[in-house]
Amino acid sequence: MISVVIPAVNEERAIGAALRALAGQSQIAEVILVDGGSDDATLARARAVAAAEGLPLRCLVSACGRGLQMNAGAAAARGEWLLFLHADTLLPPGAGAAIAGLPQQRAAGCFRLRFDSPSRYLGLIARLHNLRCRLTGIAYGDQTLFLRRALFERLGGYPPAAMEDRLFGALLRQHARPRMLPLAVLTDPRKFDQAGHLRATAWAARILLWDLLGLGLPRTDFFRDYR
Repeated sequence: MISVVIPAVNEERAIGAALRALAGQSQIAEVILVDGGSDDATLARARAVAAAEGLPLRCLVSACGRGLQMNAGAAAARGEWLLFLHADTLLPPGAGAAIAGLPQQRAAGCFRLRFDSPSRYLGLIARLHNLRCRLTGIAYGDQTLFLRRALFERLGGYPPAAMEDRLFGALLRQHARPRMLPLAVLTDPRKFDQAGHLRATAWAARILLWDLLGLGLPRTDFFRDYR
């Protein structure tokens, strides 16, 4: 019923935990890992973990770019639902059942964001992102967007551009407002650790403000890195 699409580049360290979190999830029909040209052991690690956990994994290779990779995975998917999962993010227990239990008229949704860190600053960033999503109806990629495959195809997929999740989310909002489930995905805080928590908090607050004012996104290199 649910096809999980995971775009990845050089995610040898993170991919094992992401796949193990999918094991035992009801309603997940397949997991499609789309590699964008890794030069580490991402694919070998994924295949080994999937075999050990009994996950129905398919591995594809595409041009590098998160939007391009997610579109390639979606094109190969067979499930009614498409769930786009970052390689450094863990899906919570019961996520598959929660999606399957949504009413027929519900076409899209996402999860609450939580960072795998005790940092108060990262806790604030997560709360700001969750608040932004509730107020604007736009889910970012680290909140693990899911939507019905028919709707995704009707919208034409992700744009091949930076911040593809924000651009696609704005388009999706015109057709279906995603419902944020009470479950929380757990994501790696590595990018925020590298940037510095105070700087990251300031950027998260600025994004929230710009989104609420309808200004799109402030110009920054902070979110341009693939991961």
